Order: sequence, then C-alpha cells, then structure tokens
Amino acid sequence: MTTLPDLLRGHALVEHLTRQGAHPALRQGKESVTYADLADRVSDVAEAYAGGRRLVLLTPRNDVASVVEYLGAMAAGQVVLMCAPASRDALVAAYDPDVVASGVAREWRREGSVHDLHPDLALLLSTSGSTGSPKLVRLSRDGLVANARAIAASLHVREDDLAALNLPLHYCYGLSVLHSHLLRGAALLLSEASVTDEDFWQQARDVTTLAGVPHTFDLLERGGFAERDLPRLRYLTQAGGRLAPERVRAWAELGRERGWDFVVMYGQTEATSRLSVLPPDRVLDAPTSIGLPIDEVTFTLAPADHPDADVGELVARGPGVMLGYAESPADLALGRTTHALHTGDLARRRDDGLWEIVGRRSRFAKVCGLRIDLDHVERSLAAEGFVTAAADGGDRVVLGVACEARAVDVAAVEAAATRVCGLAPTGVCVVTVPDLPRLANDKVDYRGVLAAVAVPAQRSSKPRMSPATAADIVGLYARLLRRPDARPTDSFVSLGGDSLSYVEVSLRLEALLGDLPAGWPHTPAAALADAPLARRRRGTLVETNVVMRALAILTIVATHANAFGLLGGAHLLIAIAGFNLARFQLTGASRPQRTRRILTSAARVAVPSALVIGVFSLVGLWAEGLTWRQVLLVNGLTSASWSEPGWYFWFIEALVHTLVLLALFLSIPRVDALERARPFAFPMGLVAVAMLTRYDVINVPGDAEHRAHVIFWLFALGWAAARAGSTRQRLLVSVVTVVTMVGAFPQWERDAYVALGMLALVWVPRVRVPRAVAGVAGVLAAASLWIYLTHWQVYPHLEGSWPWLALALSLLVGVVLSGAATRLERLVLRR
Repeated sequence: MTTLPDLLRGHALVEHLTRQGAHPALRQGKESVTYADLADRVSDVAEAYAGGRRLVLLTPRNDVASVVEYLGAMAAGQVVLMCAPASRDALVAAYDPDVVASGVAREWRREGSVHDLHPDLALLLSTSGSTGSPKLVRLSRDGLVANARAIAASLHVREDDLAALNLPLHYCYGLSVLHSHLLRGAALLLSEASVTDEDFWQQARDVTTLAGVPHTFDLLERGGFAERDLPRLRYLTQAGGRLAPERVRAWAELGRERGWDFVVMYGQTEATSRLSVLPPDRVLDAPTSIGLPIDEVTFTLAPADHPDADVGELVARGPGVMLGYAESPADLALGRTTHALHTGDLARRRDDGLWEIVGRRSRFAKVCGLRIDLDHVERSLAAEGFVTAAADGGDRVVLGVACEARAVDVAAVEAAATRVCGLAPTGVCVVTVPDLPRLANDKVDYRGVLAAVAVPAQRSSKPRMSPATAADIVGLYARLLRRPDARPTDSFVSLGGDSLSYVEVSLRLEALLGDLPAGWPHTPAAALADAPLARRRRGTLVETNVVMRALAILTIVATHANAFGLLGGAHLLIAIAGFNLARFQLTGASRPQRTRRILTSAARVAVPSALVIGVFSLVGLWAEGLTWRQVLLVNGLTSASWSEPGWYFWFIEALVHTLVLLALFLSIPRVDALERARPFAFPMGLVAVAMLTRYDVINVPGDAEHRAHVIFWLFALGWAAARAGSTRQRLLVSVVTVVTMVGAFPQWERDAYVALGMLALVWVPRVRVPRAVAGVAGVLAAASLWIYLTHWQVYPHLEGSWPWLALALSLLVGVVLSGAATRLERLVLRR
C-alpha cells in the first residue's frame, strides 16, 4: 500500500504517480494509462502552467485528458475552479479566470494573473444546487488530502481496485472517487455513459467499486442491475442525498446475496466531500443512519427550532471543512473564515452511537400560517408508496411526481399530501413529470419542480438575471422541437435538437434572452434562464455556421439563376453538415441515442426530398430524365455520368448516404468507444482515409466530385473543425483544409470559396451583424433544404431576362414552403 502525505502538492504528486510504475491508473474505452504514463502527462501539463499561480477554470469530462489537465494544474500549484458545462459562461463572467481549460483545449486569457490567490487555496467548487451561481466553495490542499486519505481508509481502497468513475468530475463526490483511488494506487474506469447503457457494462464488468447518488440507484433498478454478473464487485457506495430506508435495506440484502457490500455515506461540498460512513455490517439494522464520522472529523449538534429535544443542526469539524465561501474574485484572497461547518441538516445521535439525519433546516414552507417540513412530507409520502419531490410554492406545497415508469394516481397523492401537511386541498399542488428534474450532481432540482407548474419560487434578493423564465424556455423547446415532455433540466441537444431545428430555436431564444452564451445548445433551460442578462448592443451575434448556411444556399441559387456565379456552396454545406453532426448528434448521448439522432436527421432530409421530387415528377414539372432513382435518392449509386435533371439532387443524396452509413458505423460498440476516446483524432483519421478517393488512389469513374464517398473528406473536416478544442488542433484542420482544397475543383474560385468557409467555421465561432441581416440569414438557413429542393422549378422561367428576380422568387418560394411544411408537421404531431 502506498501513502502520500502531500497528494496534489507540486512535484510530490508526480513522484507519487511515478512510484506506481506500470500499474494501471486510468481506463477509458480501449485506452489504458499506467501510472508512469500518467505521471509523464501530468508533468507535461504542469510544465505548461509553470511561471506563477493562476485561476484556472476547468470544464472537465470524464475522460483521460480532463484528469490529466486537472492533476497537471494542481501539480503546478494553480487554483482550479471545477465547472459544469452549464455554468461555464456565468462563472467566466463572474470570476474572470486567467485560463479557461477543458481536456482538449486551454485558452490563456493573459500572461500572469489578475487575482490575489491565498496560498492555502487549491480548489473551487460550486455549492450543491447552485448551478450557474457565483457562490463557490473554497477548499485547501490539506483538506483535499485529508479527506481522500480518510475515505480511502474507511472504504479500504486497495491497489487492485478498479473504481467506476461515472459521476461528473466537477461534482465533489466524483472528484473524491478520483482522489481516494489515486492515493492508494488503484485504477479508475472513466465513463460518461449512463448505468442503463449496455456499453457501460461492457466496459465495467470487472469493476470492484461503483459510486452513486439516489438517482443512480433508480437507474440501476430499471436497468436490471440485480441480474448482472460482476464477479469482482466488492461494494457500492451511496451518497449525494437520502435514499429511502426500505431501499437501503433492499440494496444491502441484494449485496449480501451476491457477495458485495452496500455502503451508505454522507457529505457536503463544503466539507470537500464525504463526512461519514455507515459500516456495511450495520446497514440492515440502521437503514436510516448516516453512520459514523470518517477519520479526523467530529460531529456535534447546535440548537435548532425543533420539537424533539435531541435534534439539532449537525455541525462538522475537521481538516476537510472548507476555508469558506467565495462570492466574488476578491474572496479568493481570503484565508480560513469557516472553522466549523453548520450543515443545515437536522440530526440526532442515536442510542447505538450512529448519527441520523431527520430533516433539513431550510427545507420548510409556510402555508396558511403552518410551518411545513418538506423533508418530512417526502418521507411520509414515501412510506405510503408515493415518491415525490416537495417544493415551496409560496402559497402552497408543490409536489412533483414522476410518471414515466408507472401511472400516477394524482387524487391519491393529493389526499395523502393534504393529510400529511394538515392543509386544505388548495394548499397542495401535484404536478406529474416524466422524471423528476435533476441538477448536474443528480440531486432533485426543486426549482425545476416549481417551473413545471409555473409556480414562482420565493423571491430572491438577487436581481433578475434573464427576461425569460425556465418555463418560457421549456415551452419554446416543447413547441419547436415537438417535445411536450421537455423539462427545465433539458437542453436543446438532450431534447434531440439538430441542425434543421437549430436556426429557428436560436433566433427565438435570442429574442427572449439577448445574445446567447457560447455552448447554449448544451445548457439546461433552467441555467439559461439564470444566466446573466446579455447586454444589448448594436447588431446581434450570429453563429458563423448559420451565416455560412445562408450564404451557401444564396450562392447556389444565384449561380443557377445567372444572377452571379460562385460555385462551391453545396460542398460547403456538406462540411457544415459534418460540423453540426459533431455539435448535436454526437454530444451527450449514448450509442443507441446517437444512432437514433443521426438516422432521424437523415430522415428529416430524405422524407421531404422524396416527397417533393416524387410529386413534381408525377405532375410533369420536370423534363424527362427524372425517375424512381431520384425519388429514392439512389441516382448517384446507379448513374456514372452527369445528366440533367437526374443529378440535380446529388447534394441531398450525398448527405443522406453519409448520415445513414455513419449511423451504422458508429453503432458498432468498438467504433463508438474509439470516437469517444479520441473525439478529434477520430474525424481526422476519417479525413486521412478519405484521401484515397480525394486523390484517386481509389479511382471513382464518372462524375466523382458529386458522390458521397469522394467528397466525404469535406464532411469529416467539418466534423473535426467542431471537435478542435486547441489552437494546435485548429491549425491542423486549417492546414489540411487549405492543402486538400488546392485543385479539388476545376475552378480555383470554387476551391477558395469552400476553403474560406471552412476556415471561418474553425476560427470565427460567431459574428456580429446588423439585426436585419441576422434575421434574413436565419430565415434562409432554416429554409435551405426547401430552397434547394424547389428552386429548380422557379429560376428557369426567369433566368434569361430577369436573373435577380429569378433569384428572389426562388428564395421566396423555398421560404414559404418551408414554413408551411413546418406548420403542417407540428399540426400532424399535435393530433
């Protein structure tokens, strides 16, 4: 067994990692990293940070690169602010970090630091339930080390352990799993897959430990965990919220049958992580208990307004207790301001010496003059078989009940709640939701419960952040994405948003919120509503890919109508499609979800295309040459040379074929795992393979530049552009773009146009344009598919005499039909 007094302190960290040698440290997909290799990588990152202490905001994923970035920054003595993706923009604005990093990118915002950073300060974490709030927990290196050591001792972490790290690294519980296992030289399996995903269990079959919050155990039950064969599993740990006693007992009994332990733990972000452990041999006798304090932690009770004399507010003391809160950059200079942590939890010490939480001091509502203990309401209803989330709705108690897994008898819940609360029926509101809304750390999002019924939460002293509420944004998503089940915890991407719906949603959101923050597609609706109100400036920010889509369709139609000539728009659209695939279909989804998303996007292009081509061909609106091949989008597979109108729709065919084949390719578990492990290298590898057809190593007879497998390199380059997170990666994409575009087409202007469009995607994420221009660009981009499909029937009648009128009418017809198709689709789905 290896111990380390100064884990996370300078070179001692690298030395500790080095001493573990060839022992496995991290595993992600097919990648396995030894401790020696990890030491080298951490040392390289630490060297990059050398030269002084800085405030580093890190948005980690559960991957090797993020762990290396975090450990390297710690080894270099930096102060790391761990950040959930949804909180990134708000925290950047509030704390002005010197460096903004992820596992794949590092943005140096200045040479040194503008902050006065206290010598003891090492880590900043968001407080539980404060997604997007500027209030942070200040933690010291000594506290992190002491907590990791105590947890490792309490759980008897061994060198031969393999812990599944599926909790987010920006969450204190997930981070403590990392710390405690690295301390003992154990290995960690890094994964962002859900425990309901079979891909996760294919990788996790040999894990020895698994950590979860209450929601994790809900998912485990749904996923048939009890039947899984996990021969090396030693124990499950549960923290991050209260698990009902009957479920604690059920999990403990299952563990006893299957040969593993169920360990209940209790902790808070303000105490670095976990504070107590319930010994596994006492779980069945004391399923309501949080156990005993870990090493170097003591519990006492402070007086509280509670009818039971033996109940008080739990107060924790120990080295892991935070230095204090930070609410502004000036607070980063403070030393210790908190010596005892008043947890806000009401607790008692039992006769057997174990500690027990009985409620939350701040979890009270006052309705009709009665003081309602919301935790007591939840526990009482759970005892009657109703799993609810009780929130303070001001003049009533709001109860959220999940209805996705089973039907809910609302009347029965209301009757039980009014009896438990001692209120009239008007004092209780029951709202059913598919699943209870969750925060980033998987705890219940009570604000989300309130938003589900548009009940205003208690007024805060903080100024209004956004002109829109979470309910406004959820309603917008429900309408535009046709997702009536949308919740405040959902984002545009998680609801299945894609490149076709992106433009309209972004424009509508901008009308609500002002300039949208970077990364808004992945930000939950509640966090968007809580984001700082954007300062209104002249013009508006529009994402470059929207502008390029509008420009591409404009130049396509203008060239065909003889208004002006600039070829290459359709090839640029292929690259943009790859760019958007990475941003929407491949982000934040399991393997089956990815497959469904990609195939759905392909269908949203293929179905209207087949219908339009079929209708026009049947009514004779096209000359001879339009056959079933075009209707079924297989002309490129059955015809060798260009002919009109047979090849008019090559772009549609190429895009649909590419999406379908990629969906099948990425549905292979090993391919999916490789893409997740190497998100940038994977599409660049596809670019390299595509060079075989780009440079005729594999010869393609006939009209090569209009076939999917020949122009696939453009799609893959767009994909890589979206994944490029560092300057080096963006430079690589840029160089490959410029080199491969030279001579790609017979006209150099065409080469230049596509190359410049690609470079804009890589280097200019957003551009500020006049609002009128933004509106026009948004409309054209959103209608680009219908403009492309229908312009063939408009411009030929006017191109000889009135080319500009031909252009204008072609665009207008496509926009009008696009709007009509969207309204029809919504009407059909509503019925």
